[in-house]
Amino acid sequence: MNDLRAAGLLKSQRFRQAREDDWRRLEKLMDKAEKGSAAKLSDTEILAVPVLYRSTLSALSVARETSLDQGLIDYLETLSARAYFFVYGSRATLQDRLASFFSRDWPAAVRGLWRETLVAGGLLLLGALIGAWLVTHEAEWFYAFVPAELSGGRDPAASTETLRATLGGTENADGLSVFAAFLFTHNAQVALLAFALGFALCLPTALLILYNGATLGAFVALFASRGLGPELGGWLLIHGVTELFAVVLAGAAGLRIGWSVAFPGRARRLDAAVEAGRVAGVAVGGVVVMLLLAGLLEGFGRQLIQDTGLRYGVAATTGVIWALYFYGPRRQARHVR
Repeated sequence: MNDLRAAGLLKSQRFRQAREDDWRRLEKLMDKAEKGSAAKLSDTEILAVPVLYRSTLSALSVARETSLDQGLIDYLETLSARAYFFVYGSRATLQDRLASFFSRDWPAAVRGLWRETLVAGGLLLLGALIGAWLVTHEAEWFYAFVPAELSGGRDPAASTETLRATLGGTENADGLSVFAAFLFTHNAQVALLAFALGFALCLPTALLILYNGATLGAFVALFASRGLGPELGGWLLIHGVTELFAVVLAGAAGLRIGWSVAFPGRARRLDAAVEAGRVAGVAVGGVVVMLLLAGLLEGFGRQLIQDTGLRYGVAATTGVIWALYFYGPRRQARHVR
């Protein structure tokens, strides 16, 4: 028995001596990479890692099959696992991933949804026109789109001076601020629901966007009928450009999924939905950021900037920024299909 054990140890030592230099080299490279110095690896070292990794895997296989000592097997298993994550795992840091998302992935996803974005924007505009037309011709329609408990008295029964007082951004605007908070929360809910309900063949998404537009149109029609349309436009658009664009993009994402489910083409329905979901999911991830920015513009910009002209200026600036960010000629991000 002792002779067999001694023979096994000798065999293990010879096996180790023949390959140990490669293992030590791989171990040093992994130490260097794991300490955050992967970027400092030379081209030769980077190319050597996969070769050394495969060699180590081969050695591990032989060690297991020939029942070499357990300590050697454990060492090779650990080293192989470390090298595996270097070769096949993601080495990008959180900062790198965020930079990639905002500089490439999100704009590319939005560009890839340009057809659906046009449709969603058209639906929002159509809803606003319908709501405004109905309220203009029959004021009672206002209550169908804006419940009385949410309008807080800012309805067709309110006087013009009462409505005007809510647009100044002073302490008299507390009532309208409540409605603004509701409108932001409502739009955020619509955005997320428009995306989530896209699987139901587009119809719920389309109806949600139409209704959201009708709510906005009814509110605008009320103030416009009292000669307060320009003032209300500045009050809404200072944050609404970002907020409504976010709703449109979320709706576009939902429409992409719904259309893929309804008309998968030659692909299986599930595969088509998954493929569409990859693009739509990236776009909606950015929509959350847009809603947060819209909340900041609403909470601070609208209150601090009371001049209507300046409000329109901020609204136009945000619109240009988003247009250049997603569709500007200098951006070379590839389309996500």
